[in-house]
Amino acid sequence: MKILVDCRYVRIARHDGISRYSARITEALARLHPVTMLIHDERQLSMLPDLPWEKIGAPTSFLEPLIALQVNRLRPDVVWTPMQTMGSLGRRYGFVNTVHDLIYYVNRTPPHDLPWVIRAVWRLYHLAWWPQRLLLNAADEVVTVSYTTKALVAAHRLTRRTVSVVSNAADPPVDVQPRSEPATRTLVYMGSYMPYKNVETLALGMHELPGYTLHLLGNASQQVREELTALAPVGSLVFDGPVSDEEYAAVLDRATALVHASRNEGFGIPLVESMSRGTPVVVSDIPVFTEVGGDAALYFGTGDPSAFAAQVRALEAPGEWEARSAACLERAAHYSWDASATALLEVLTRVAAARGSR
Repeated sequence: MKILVDCRYVRIARHDGISRYSARITEALARLHPVTMLIHDERQLSMLPDLPWEKIGAPTSFLEPLIALQVNRLRPDVVWTPMQTMGSLGRRYGFVNTVHDLIYYVNRTPPHDLPWVIRAVWRLYHLAWWPQRLLLNAADEVVTVSYTTKALVAAHRLTRRTVSVVSNAADPPVDVQPRSEPATRTLVYMGSYMPYKNVETLALGMHELPGYTLHLLGNASQQVREELTALAPVGSLVFDGPVSDEEYAAVLDRATALVHASRNEGFGIPLVESMSRGTPVVVSDIPVFTEVGGDAALYFGTGDPSAFAAQVRALEAPGEWEARSAACLERAAHYSWDASATALLEVLTRVAAARGSR
């Protein structure tokens, strides 16, 4: 069985969520079965495992709907793409598509680092459900990163194809030391500052958390910094900006908790990253966070700053932080790239076999 993996969404300098998902599952999948990567820029190879590769057109090209004509020449049995926008017209191979979430049907603001033409198409794409249905039904099977998104796909009747879960995960932690209490009264937010992330609730909640500091990681614009600073007590917010993986781990290891107030997510990688280091998580009570955090996390009502602060203070109870830390380590073990790759290989094998029998 010849497997091709669409790695064209891998970033050149630094991973984002889909980039890391693509690279890590490809690496784990290759430990189970030979894999050939599809790229569009050789600079992507620095962020990918050392595996065979082929270069095809960029996913942002206007010729993307016909990309299958290039892929056909490589004679794959099955192709997996981690993004649902890969073209499939004229394909002569098994095809497995991926949908991560449905966030942008409710929150239509596209990522700011995309070219304006792509942002415009992005908005148009999310004005109706039929483009998503068209893309997903063009595949033989579909995978998604969480049971929450799988349920939403079913609720909106987005595809007639079989949908399987190939979970997101976090990189295995390095040098994790057992802890019985937090080193500092710091809270950590990791993510973007798009409206649905609802970081404002965290800033407002700091009024009820004297003595705590909220470290905001990620690329916040000057306008966002000013708006959040105006909502919070003086000196309670620290904008760390983009950090390396090592710096991120160090911040988590000193923290009381990772906090997140998002209204909508497809998975929740920061939760697994924090839990895998034994740092408790205090997050909004949305379906995917309860799926990922299970009984280990503490939850608060979305948009309720007082409830957020109360859950942080709950960690101050004798033995509570230590118990949550241990529970988080246990919960994080449910998610691994190896387990995700095994689930994906089952799907790819099934699709290839079904096409072969036809």
